[in-house]
Amino acid sequence: MQKISLDGKTILVTGGAGFIGSNLIKRLFRDAKDATIINIDNLNDYYDVALKDYRLEQLKVESGKWKVNYHFVKGDIADKGTIDRIFEEYKPQIVVNLAAQAGVRYSITNPDAYIMSNMMGFYNILEACRHNPVEHLVYASSSSVYGGNKKVPFSTDDRVDNPVSLYAATKKSNELFAHCYSKLYNIPTTGLRFFTVYGPAGRPDMAYFGFTNKLLKGETIQIFNYGNCRRDFTYVDDIVEGIVRVMQGAPERKNGEDGLPVPPYAVYNIGGGQPENLLDFVNILQEELVRAGVLPADFDFEAHKQLVPMQPGDVPTTYADATALERDFGFTPKITLREGLRKFAEWYATFYK
Repeated sequence: MQKISLDGKTILVTGGAGFIGSNLIKRLFRDAKDATIINIDNLNDYYDVALKDYRLEQLKVESGKWKVNYHFVKGDIADKGTIDRIFEEYKPQIVVNLAAQAGVRYSITNPDAYIMSNMMGFYNILEACRHNPVEHLVYASSSSVYGGNKKVPFSTDDRVDNPVSLYAATKKSNELFAHCYSKLYNIPTTGLRFFTVYGPAGRPDMAYFGFTNKLLKGETIQIFNYGNCRRDFTYVDDIVEGIVRVMQGAPERKNGEDGLPVPPYAVYNIGGGQPENLLDFVNILQEELVRAGVLPADFDFEAHKQLVPMQPGDVPTTYADATALERDFGFTPKITLREGLRKFAEWYATFYK
């Protein structure tokens, strides 16, 4: 593994107005001394743009506080010209690609968005890395690549050739693209398979956020597969900790016996390794929403819950084997679901009320 210092580097974060991206940039303000941080995001309206504006405003305030050299570019990674201009102007040495069209269900009805952002966008990033001296490309993959994998916990050694959604297929393709570019052009790449990321100012299309919005309006929440689903929830601070550590350890460039590059390529899971039953998750969420004053203490949860069948594109279980991350970077996610949902509920109470 090639050790990389973040200090004094130019770091490009794509999707930096997004949930994970904005939290990562805040962390880099603090930890990457004298670094230049470039943030590109197209601010699309897949979910409430007010949340993205809120995150960007936070970044503006934080960058002033830490006196960081920070630049925001409103643009789309699927636009090759925009990406080429960023690389030409700023010459990033470390790239973290988090920009993507997210969401399993949305990919069933809006496939074009996924092909443009997740495939063409990532291709543009790879091409730019190919033509510039990039030390490390870190990119977001997803636990969705495991599809209906029956073997648990999910290991990066498992075959992942049977996606059950287009979203998952695009994320698997990112890993294949990265491997190809690592092999052909000796670009160090690391893919990170995220497991159900949650936390304050997260994505409203995620269950914990969507459930809260619906309950507050007095609507009924649907719990899929009759509650017989398990999810490996990972708090956003744990995700960011994993990304920052991985950024500083690039797969080593070396040649094989044939004199050609051995692909400097790696993939890791980042997940808590503690899958939670959906009904338990909903119970903890409702307790924390009451505690934070988002919902009244006498709220009738049973009257607002509906158990329904599994929906297309979903899987019954996600469960991360993160031993490789622990082995190589000395880190395993630690924040419990109750701690994380408490922080979300407290943020929600402040932001919306």
